[in-house]
Amino acid sequence: MARPIMVSVVFSLLLVLLVPDLRGQSRAEQTIRSILDRQTAAWNRGDLESFMIGYWESDSLMYIGKSGVTYGYAPTLASYHRNYGDTARMGKLRFDLIQVRRLSPRYFHVVGKWSLKRSAGDVGGHYTLLFRKIRGEWVIVSDHSS
Repeated sequence: MARPIMVSVVFSLLLVLLVPDLRGQSRAEQTIRSILDRQTAAWNRGDLESFMIGYWESDSLMYIGKSGVTYGYAPTLASYHRNYGDTARMGKLRFDLIQVRRLSPRYFHVVGKWSLKRSAGDVGGHYTLLFRKIRGEWVIVSDHSS
C-alpha cells in the first residue's frame, strides 16, 4: 500500500518541477502575456488590424515612437501601415519581456525588448506599455517604443 502512495508523491513532485510555474502569475498577468503573444502572432502573419486588438480603441490611446507622440487608435494604426505596410518591412516580430508589474487592480506596467528580423534589415529596441482594465478587458493605453 505504501508503494502506490510513494509513486504518487514522486510523480506529483516531478510535475511541480517540470511544468512551468504559472502559479506565480495572476490571471491578469497571464491575460496580458497572452495579449502580447496574440499580437506577435498577428504581426508575424502580416495582420496589422489583428495586431492592434491589444490596444485601447480610443482617441486617448497614446503611442510614443521615434517620430514623437501619436494620439488615438486610428492614427496609431495608420502610422503602423505607413511604416510597416508590407511583410518585407514588417519582418518577424519577437517580444522579450523584462518586467510585468501590477501597479494596481486596474493597471499593469510592462517593460520589454522588441526585435524585427527582416529582409529590409533587422531592427529592435525597448518598449514600455501601460495596460489598463477597461470594461473588464485589459488593453494597452500607452506604448512608448524606441
